[in-house]
Amino acid sequence: MRNIKTFNMFFFLVFLVFIVLPNPSMMAQEPKFPNSIFLLAGQSNMAGRGIIMPGQATPSSPNILQLGLNHTWFEAHEPLHKEIDEGKRCGIGPGMSFAKTVLAMEPNMGVIGLVPCARGGTGLKQWARGSKLYDNLVQRAYASTKCGGKIKGLLWFQGETDTNSTEDALLYEARLPKFFNDLRDDLHLPDLPIVQVALASGYHSDLITTVRQAQLFLRLKNVRTVDAWGLSLGLDGLHLNTEGAVRLGQMFAHTFLSFKPNHKWVGGRKFGYRISYSTTKYFTNKNS
Repeated sequence: MRNIKTFNMFFFLVFLVFIVLPNPSMMAQEPKFPNSIFLLAGQSNMAGRGIIMPGQATPSSPNILQLGLNHTWFEAHEPLHKEIDEGKRCGIGPGMSFAKTVLAMEPNMGVIGLVPCARGGTGLKQWARGSKLYDNLVQRAYASTKCGGKIKGLLWFQGETDTNSTEDALLYEARLPKFFNDLRDDLHLPDLPIVQVALASGYHSDLITTVRQAQLFLRLKNVRTVDAWGLSLGLDGLHLNTEGAVRLGQMFAHTFLSFKPNHKWVGGRKFGYRISYSTTKYFTNKNS
């Protein structure tokens, strides 16, 4: 009888331990904030229209965060622009692929914070200083640094809408550097690294050429250009599909890391990736 009481008392004490002691999995974890912050802006191909495959809509890394509409940080997941690109069917864009590639190549970047700001169907004039889109971009940029992180770069993909107007296409060459200079000025980051994209698609072939030339031949300090021409498009012939968006994210990452002096590739490659030009071009079109 005594043994039975001892046995029961033992299990009672074990039960109390589980009740009283906190469960590590249920304990509130310290909030995580980013070290390296990147602004994502432009139109639909930056926001993303690629089809989301099973599993891609869940957070994939605790070291990749995104800034929500209410300016709070949480683990990033697709679609990154769901809250920002209102009323649009958001899908896979280049942002997550960019962050994953950067961390794989430069683990010492710490926690990466992505700041989605892109809006589908917007022309460059809608991003001019003083516009709603511009002000939102600046506000979100400042909000992203409240917890101590630093803005490391702007990823910019825009221009398709401007190929639907001769006037806008012709003015693109003047509007683009002004936008970049205004943003750097208002963020007080005169040397902010910017990686922009030369169009993969558009509406009128002659105007696509006009806008692409403005992008490819832009000469500004710390601005580099990846050429999306030839990347995989969806059935509409305008938006990058999932494969194209992921590939573009990798191109963004490689080009951003080229800003770092003596950058070494990860994965056994022992040569540095150093570029002295203001424009970096990736020719992916099989006919080029």
